[in-house]
Amino acid sequence: MLTHLDTNLWICEEPLRFFGFEIGRITTVVRLSSGGLFVQSPARLTPELKRELDDLGGVRFVAPASKLHGHLYMEQYRDAYPDAKLLAAPGLASRRSDLVFDSYLGSVPDPRWSADVDQTVIAGHRWLTEIAFFHRPSRTLVLGDVGYHVTPESPLSLRLLGRAAGVYERVGAPVDFRLTVSNEAALRRSIREVLAWDFDRVIPGHGSVLESGGREAVLDGFDWLLRTTEE
Repeated sequence: MLTHLDTNLWICEEPLRFFGFEIGRITTVVRLSSGGLFVQSPARLTPELKRELDDLGGVRFVAPASKLHGHLYMEQYRDAYPDAKLLAAPGLASRRSDLVFDSYLGSVPDPRWSADVDQTVIAGHRWLTEIAFFHRPSRTLVLGDVGYHVTPESPLSLRLLGRAAGVYERVGAPVDFRLTVSNEAALRRSIREVLAWDFDRVIPGHGSVLESGGREAVLDGFDWLLRTTEE
């Protein structure tokens, strides 16, 4: 179930239907230099996936990208890994009152994973605040719902959605996200913080991994936001 992308970096892809469209979702797994795994946007914890995770060292941290999709199945990881720490994206604690969170994610990475993974808040949307991650050793940016990357290899329904939403063969946010931005200056600052990272690969929340040219792709995907210098 896991696909190896780079040293200490894997993904798991699974189906996800959203408003009738099959958009899929991607889980990112990082093996930390201190030991154990950092799992972003956890996939359904099937017996097969658990065996693979255990072979890699077992789960230490489970992190959602946002309160939208990234929290799915966190309860399965809580039950399977009692010592694992569940991390809350902004707004998630009130949505998942069934979970007890170890800490709340912001723009400063915790020392327990900061040697390998950096992070920043993507703010400025009316109701969705996301956490973007950066795996330094592999120069990989990890996004959630602000990062679609729909390609010709994507399922037909996602290709149709990607064309309509302006994210076909581009890395960026769909048009419905753009139309519900409440603070463009805050979002612009957030994307510029992401662009300050030295990344090449992009793992999107939905679609296909972009193996190289990631920084240029994010610049292009957010040109509608970045072309103005207003703050």
